[in-house]
Amino acid sequence: MKPQDQVSDQTVPTTDALFVLFGAMGDLAKRKLIPGLYHLYLAGLMPKDFRIIGTSPTEIKMETQLFQTHVHESLANFGRKEIEEESFSIFSKKISYIPADTTDFSKLQEAIHANKAALSEGAKTILYLAIPPPAFIPVIDALGASGIAKEAQLVIEKPFGSDLATAKELNSAIHRSFDEESVYRIDHFLGKEAVQNILALRFANGIFEPSWNHDSIDYVQIDIPETLTIEGRGAFYEKTGAFRDMVVTHLFQVLGFLAMDPPERLDGISLNKAKTSLFKAMRPITKDDVIYGQYAGYLDQPGVAPNSCVETFVACRIWIDNDRWAGVPFYLRTGKAMATGRWLLTLGFKVPDLNRFHTSGLSNEHSSPNELVIDMADPGSIEINFMTKKPGPSLTLASASLNFNFLDNFNVAYELEAYERLIHDVMIGDRALFNEAEGIETLWEASAPLISDPPRPLAYEQGSYGPPEALETLISPYRWYLH
Repeated sequence: MKPQDQVSDQTVPTTDALFVLFGAMGDLAKRKLIPGLYHLYLAGLMPKDFRIIGTSPTEIKMETQLFQTHVHESLANFGRKEIEEESFSIFSKKISYIPADTTDFSKLQEAIHANKAALSEGAKTILYLAIPPPAFIPVIDALGASGIAKEAQLVIEKPFGSDLATAKELNSAIHRSFDEESVYRIDHFLGKEAVQNILALRFANGIFEPSWNHDSIDYVQIDIPETLTIEGRGAFYEKTGAFRDMVVTHLFQVLGFLAMDPPERLDGISLNKAKTSLFKAMRPITKDDVIYGQYAGYLDQPGVAPNSCVETFVACRIWIDNDRWAGVPFYLRTGKAMATGRWLLTLGFKVPDLNRFHTSGLSNEHSSPNELVIDMADPGSIEINFMTKKPGPSLTLASASLNFNFLDNFNVAYELEAYERLIHDVMIGDRALFNEAEGIETLWEASAPLISDPPRPLAYEQGSYGPPEALETLISPYRWYLH
């Protein structure tokens, strides 16, 4: 496939762009960002002209030619497309490397000016921080002091703080050098095809949105178990835990798209306004509605304290105090070393009175739930579970389901991976799938009671769905879709 070989309905950036990739030698850049940029190039979704500057601290010995070789190795090991050497030769000529420390960005600044001079007037400067969280504020301050931040766009990875105080500190540092409209807080969960499918399912179909409220829905589940253990990340996890790592940063954002009131438009301003309004309606989270768990064997991992109380599993019940969701519990669950790896959203609808079907032998107590199940694994699927008449002489009810699989119905050859979509959105200035400061701080504020007084984690076996008795108590009188 040569550059520009792409379906016609994709948006091609109209403005040239310079990418400055901080943490260019890191794992995220190697596995996701570099392959993502190359795939966008092959797909014809990069600007007409662009440049990429990789940068890392001077303690990492690297120069342009070696970095180009490193890029080739990254594509060979982690790229989704086979390397086309002719195309890569052109792509690699647009790549350079400049070592830089926060104490002196002068050479980096010179390289930025030189590369932008080769692009058309008005070219964008995109500063991507793929760096450890402790480096965020020093790098952002240095970008402001050096003048690099001026008229540039900032892309920053999660975590966006570890509590309300640190989130405010980070946002304050960002706003010293960047306008909020120039900031793209990236969460790869929101780059998944399935997240945009939530918006399409809700707001483009008259059969769903009128029922998307407490009048019709009994409960909601957001269930994202992982089979992986912490896999040598003990030191990281000891400082973070599953609630900060997954729930605040990922699951709450999915909750925002799933439960927000209809936005005026599907743009960044309207979507973030609707999400933030929902987050402000969330009841403060306390340990009475939360289960923490820790998988058997976690304490044996390198970097983990022998008496650690850090959670590797979270299940929680969230309440939203607004007109749409009054009285509807939202159950969130995620954890490491669990029975399966899935990304499921389940909406349980209220069951009508089945006692009128006296010949069926079913009652409301024994019926199967009416559920809408959205599988968020790209390309994803949608399942509807319902009751129907069983063929035969009597009016006997039976459970049935309808299944829609995107792979069976659409050509997904040109589907973008999450990071690719988000990088592309930055280039075209679409902020719909990115977080804003107010929404992030609102979530940390709602989480403050739990963070200050967490429950003690319960033990659970690897390969399970978490602590069984506590999970059953939390979700009663319902049941987990995955069980």
